[in-house]
Amino acid sequence: MDKKRELTRLFTGIVYILVILEFFLLRRYLHILCFDVLVLLFTGLGTHEVLRAFGDRIERAQRIVVRIFSLAVILCFSLADTLYRHMQQSDPQIVNYSANLSFVVFMAGSALLFSMLVFRYKKTTLQSTANAFFCLIYPSVFLLVLSGCNHMPQDSEIGILFVFCICPFADCFAYVFGRLFGKKLPAKLAPNVSPNKTLIGGLGGVIGGAVGACAIFFAYYGLLAPADFSLKAANLIFFIALGVLTAAFAEFGDLVESAIKRRLGIKDMGDLLPGHGGVLDRIDSTLYASLIVCFVIVIRIMVTG
Repeated sequence: MDKKRELTRLFTGIVYILVILEFFLLRRYLHILCFDVLVLLFTGLGTHEVLRAFGDRIERAQRIVVRIFSLAVILCFSLADTLYRHMQQSDPQIVNYSANLSFVVFMAGSALLFSMLVFRYKKTTLQSTANAFFCLIYPSVFLLVLSGCNHMPQDSEIGILFVFCICPFADCFAYVFGRLFGKKLPAKLAPNVSPNKTLIGGLGGVIGGAVGACAIFFAYYGLLAPADFSLKAANLIFFIALGVLTAAFAEFGDLVESAIKRRLGIKDMGDLLPGHGGVLDRIDSTLYASLIVCFVIVIRIMVTG
C-alpha cells in the first residue's frame, strides 16, 4: 500500500509540474495574465480548503465574504497592474496604484467581516470573525505576493522559477538526507509540529536549494536567455544565495502548514491531489518561498536599477 501511495504521489507530482510548466510557457509566449489565472486557481481552491478545514467555526455569511474578497484581491491587483502598465506606455508619468487598490479591496473585505458583528450579532462571534479573518489572509495574501512576483518589472521569470523549482529540489534533498543520516543524527527540526522532520533533513533541503539555484541559472541563461549568459555569469553567487534562502523559507512554510493542521486536528487540507492531499498541502512551501524571492528581487531592482 505504501508503494502504491508513493507511485500515486509521484504521478500527481509530475502532473503538477507539467501544469506549472504549461502556465509558465503561456505567460512567456502569450500574456503575463496567464500566470495570474493559475494564481487565482490556487487562491480559490486553497481558500475553499482552509474554510472547509475550519468547518462550522466560521459562520456561513462570513464564508461567502472570504471567498469573494480572497479572489477579488488577486484579481484587482493583476488587472489594475496590467492596465496601468498599458497606460504608462503612452504616458510614463502615470503612477501605478495597483498595490494601493488591492490593499483597499482587502480592507473592504476585512471591514465587512467586522461589520457582521453588528448586522449578524446573534450568529457571529469574535472567535468566528478571527477564524474568518485568518482564512481571508491565508492563503490569498501570500498568493498576492506570488502575483506580485509575476508582475515585477524585471526578473519576474527568474522569480517564478525560483518559487516553483527550488521547493522540489529542497524536498528531494531533505528526504534523501533524512533517509541516509536520520538515524545517526536524529535531532528534530520542530518536534512539536512535525516529528518526522530532522535537522539533518533541513540541512539537506538547504543544500538542495543551492543545487536547484545552479540548475535554474544554467537552464535559464543557457536555454531561455542564451544571449545574456556571458553578461549574467557573475550572478551565480546571487542565485545560490537566493536558492539557500528560498529553500529555508520553503521548509518553514511547510512547518507552518503542519502547525495549522495540528491545531485544526486534520491530516490533510483536502483530497484533490492523490498522494499529496489538497492544493494547500502541495503549495504550502511555495507560499513562504514567494515571500523571500519577491522581497530579494525587488531589493535587488531598487539597488541596481
